[in-house]
Amino acid sequence: MDNFIVSARKYRPAAFNTVVGQGHITNTLKNAIKTGHLAQAFLFCGPRGVGKTTCARILAKTINCTNRSENTEACDTCESCKSFNEGASLNISELDAASNNSVDDIRNLVDQVRYAPQLGTHKVYIIDEVHMLSIQAFNAFLKTLEEPPKHAIFILATTEKHKIIPTILSRCQIFDFNRIQIEDIANHLAFIAKSENITAETDALHIIAQKADGALRDACSIFDQIVSFSGNSITYKAVIENLNILDYDYYFKVTDANLGENISNALLVFNEILNNGFDGHNFVAGMGSHFRNLLVSKDHETLQLLEVGNNIKEKYKEQAGKCSLSFLIRGLTILNKTDIQYKSSKNQRLQVELALMQLCSINSIGADSEKKKDLIKAEAKPLKSETVNITASNPNNSQQVNIAAPSVNAVKTEAPPVTDVTNITASISTPPVKEEHTAPVIKKPVIKTASPSISQHLNVEKKKETADENSKEQNQNTSNQPSQPFTQQSLEEIWDKYANDIKAKGRANLATALLSRRPVLKNETIIEFTINNKAIEESIEEDKMNFLGFLRKELNNFLIQLQLIMTSAEEKTNLYTATDRYKHLAEKNPAINKLRQIFDLDIEF
Repeated sequence: MDNFIVSARKYRPAAFNTVVGQGHITNTLKNAIKTGHLAQAFLFCGPRGVGKTTCARILAKTINCTNRSENTEACDTCESCKSFNEGASLNISELDAASNNSVDDIRNLVDQVRYAPQLGTHKVYIIDEVHMLSIQAFNAFLKTLEEPPKHAIFILATTEKHKIIPTILSRCQIFDFNRIQIEDIANHLAFIAKSENITAETDALHIIAQKADGALRDACSIFDQIVSFSGNSITYKAVIENLNILDYDYYFKVTDANLGENISNALLVFNEILNNGFDGHNFVAGMGSHFRNLLVSKDHETLQLLEVGNNIKEKYKEQAGKCSLSFLIRGLTILNKTDIQYKSSKNQRLQVELALMQLCSINSIGADSEKKKDLIKAEAKPLKSETVNITASNPNNSQQVNIAAPSVNAVKTEAPPVTDVTNITASISTPPVKEEHTAPVIKKPVIKTASPSISQHLNVEKKKETADENSKEQNQNTSNQPSQPFTQQSLEEIWDKYANDIKAKGRANLATALLSRRPVLKNETIIEFTINNKAIEESIEEDKMNFLGFLRKELNNFLIQLQLIMTSAEEKTNLYTATDRYKHLAEKNPAINKLRQIFDLDIEF
């Protein structure tokens, strides 16, 4: 009992190559010693228990070693190293600034600096917790720190670099120590256990390493505590029992209940957790970490981010295969909201139970949303065009013409070149339709999701009657008229000419609309023009007779027909669901999608 030494001191590193998890620091210091490029002041900063003071002592010992090895390590055999190991070295002075933070303490230190070392080449002054010095003490230390004697080296160590005044920082070489990785801590604890003839499970050591939060000294203290609790055999069960840590099995059970949509089982497991004395907030945070671990376990490349033992890692890989990516992301969102709202909730247990119910309902809610999306797509699906076979009989010739029935996207008609039609027989797969003219101008139907009003219905019927009358007049007037073929280029020239003429007459809006897009000659007589605005369609319809007359006269073809095609962006005007509104906004501004991905946002149904 009297000879017991805690593991943190007994297994404290004595050389650079035994320092755990700070390779970037030790390599830099060894190279500086090897090349002789040593600064007069060093500042070691970082979290507690990561090796700041240890590295300072190793540096001081190695600087004065007279027989350094090839890899720049102290020999432990020379007189300087022996005196250091015995704690009797006069070349190394340590000052605890937490209890010696006055101006007088710094003045005493400055007075000692001017004396040269009796053994070795340098005198090293280690000031621990240097941020505890007063402002007056810092100011008294400035001049000596900036221009010390050639034999003096200062090593300052602190956990709170932001409390040190900038004038001190600018005079030091600053080394930032990292938190030690869980795997490195677990390996070091395994080394200690082997040295002490203690059997330890790998999962148990990983739990201790996680509890230490990157501090090796804390991990060694927890290790000694567990050894006192369980003896020379450290098990996973003993660790979670002694440290009051929630077992991973609970998280796996709750997740299985979520996947099976078993709300009652999930609530019973949570009740068992509360009965064992665990806090609901810790359970929510643990579930969030569990879902995160499942997410990184789905990809082999991110599996290295899983800092657990091998046995538990296999469990994560197995359960991750059962979880979909959308399930995990939605689950993380729910748990994150619960974590934020937990403290402000008056009924905290209900808050957690509600989150568990939502987790159990993720898959069913996702299925319902998919059905809703499919239903919306089905309602917005354009009408399929039907082919109408029309056989025109004529004493001189007969031809078969295919006319496409109206669809949502476009209306295509083909007029036969024969103008004198006596008998028309229609053979259609759908109920027969009577055709009264050869080349009807069919207005594109517009599908609206809302029920039209009576006035809108009357306007539509009136426009249809007007279009039919205009078509009859056109057919009567165009009989026995010339039908000279023309090209796309000649069409565009005449088109631009008409647009410029009406622009000169003060109709700039219509002219701009005609010039913004190019007309397309579908066959010898059908001209298609794409528009994306209802107002433009009405303007062209009002001027359609004049426009057609101009085109027919200039192109010398009186069978020309003009078809207006509305783009699909105008077809669907009413948005009902959150998904539809989001897609509509994303089409106008694609940056919304990027914003949603950055903040991992979700659409609430």
